Amino acid sequence: MQRRFTLKALAAAVALAGTGMVPAFAQSKEPIKVGILHSLSGTMAISETVLKDTVLMAIDEINAKGGVMGRKLEPVVVDPASNWPLFAEKTKQLLTQDKVSVIFGCWTSVSRKSVLPVVEELNGLLFYPVQYEGEELSKNVFYTGAAPNQQAIPAVDYLMSKEGGGAKRWVLLGTDYVYPRTTNKILRAYLKSKGVKETDIDEKYTPFGHSDYQTIVADIKKFSAGGKTAVVSTINGDSNVPFYKELGNAGLKAKDVPVVAFSVGEEELRGVDTKPLVGHLAAWNYFMSLKNPANTEFTKKWAAYAKAKKLPGADKPLTNDPMEATYIGINMWKQAVEKAKSTDTDKVIAAMAGQTFKAPSGIVSKMDEKNHHLHKSVFIGEVKADGQFNVVWKTPGPVKAKPWSPYIEGNDKKPDQPVKK
Repeated sequence: MQRRFTLKALAAAVALAGTGMVPAFAQSKEPIKVGILHSLSGTMAISETVLKDTVLMAIDEINAKGGVMGRKLEPVVVDPASNWPLFAEKTKQLLTQDKVSVIFGCWTSVSRKSVLPVVEELNGLLFYPVQYEGEELSKNVFYTGAAPNQQAIPAVDYLMSKEGGGAKRWVLLGTDYVYPRTTNKILRAYLKSKGVKETDIDEKYTPFGHSDYQTIVADIKKFSAGGKTAVVSTINGDSNVPFYKELGNAGLKAKDVPVVAFSVGEEELRGVDTKPLVGHLAAWNYFMSLKNPANTEFTKKWAAYAKAKKLPGADKPLTNDPMEATYIGINMWKQAVEKAKSTDTDKVIAAMAGQTFKAPSGIVSKMDEKNHHLHKSVFIGEVKADGQFNVVWKTPGPVKAKPWSPYIEGNDKKPDQPVKK
């Protein structure tokens, strides 16, 4: 009799599981493992370490409110150490050994490109929180940073405008890898479409970890003698510190040659004397200085977390754009898991379409129904003496991402959603 009752109960639980109505006794209370894949050492640690801490803060916050579907989140932190092949190895470890349900990670596009075949092959899920060059759409990746039309193109438009100084000549300066080279390919095509001559565009690259910018800054100064010049910087990682120091040493002021950066935010300026840099620009989808209730809450939360955990720089807690994108990503993933009632990759992907979240930037951020990118507002900020940014221009509202830039030939034929492989 007892055995028949047990079998009946089991059959009922299985039947209910099929409808998604699993009784409490049949539900797993095992923690949900969350992978954190950010460089905590090497040239990119200056930018990525804080993103690891942002995920940990969000996990603490979610767990304090009861977790996800009644299950706690358990972080699994690895250090790919700014070593691009190691990103792939660590991803494989997270998915096959640690059995994580999702990964939050990467900064550089070369690290993301290293991870991409692994998450696709193993049907994992990656949330990528940094602005990038576009030209990619994957079923297994959600891109919570900006595509070029949500950062690079508006920045160039601003610098060309009267209010932005009316630039006629352009120095495209970047770190030598896929993100700067592809972004500059798009920008070169865009500038030409606006009538800028080949001789008025100078493109320069330096390796990761480069520290001597004396010659490059001298060259920029020389080039700028030929007409109103702006610099578009896609320098990544700790090389930004010596570059900005050299700008200050050379007396290259923003009113003469403005620099707009796509990978420099509050965190990267922490170690720099920003007084000589006042007026130089950065284009992002969020700045710490934005005034709205959601941002007030976000910055307070971060300050309290940094102090409680005794994080480096807790005496001067800073928030930045990739932190916001990380925070949006993990909260949208939580909502999608709850909607899907499952951590299954394919079910979560389906549930991510159209997710919304009240973002610290002050908008309700939406995950596009098809293209795995967020709709984002664009802000251009001027560096202030205290290392914060004063917003000088913004879009009227959120901009839909264009992963395939219309300035690259053949992109008009590419679909605005991931193709099933």
